[in-house]
Amino acid sequence: MKSRGPYRRHSTPFKLQLCQDIRSGVIGRRDAQRTYGVSANLIQLWLTQFDRGELSDEEAEASVIAEYEAQIAALERKVGQLTMELDLVKKT
Repeated sequence: MKSRGPYRRHSTPFKLQLCQDIRSGVIGRRDAQRTYGVSANLIQLWLTQFDRGELSDEEAEASVIAEYEAQIAALERKVGQLTMELDLVKKT
């Protein structure tokens, strides 16, 4: 068995499509394992999330939006800090 190196990340649309294909009978679990090089445990995890409705594009978009909002807030704080420093330098 060859090593695949560092962990791979799979996109939400890929996971959704794979789960839909497995649930509809287009592809079996073992075929999915062989074709995509994904472990049985990982497929089971995705199917569980899929069945619970936890695997959706909306969640992926929400997490990306939350990350962007946090980054924007940090940048706004930095702009405020630099503005105050600039005002202080101008006064002296």
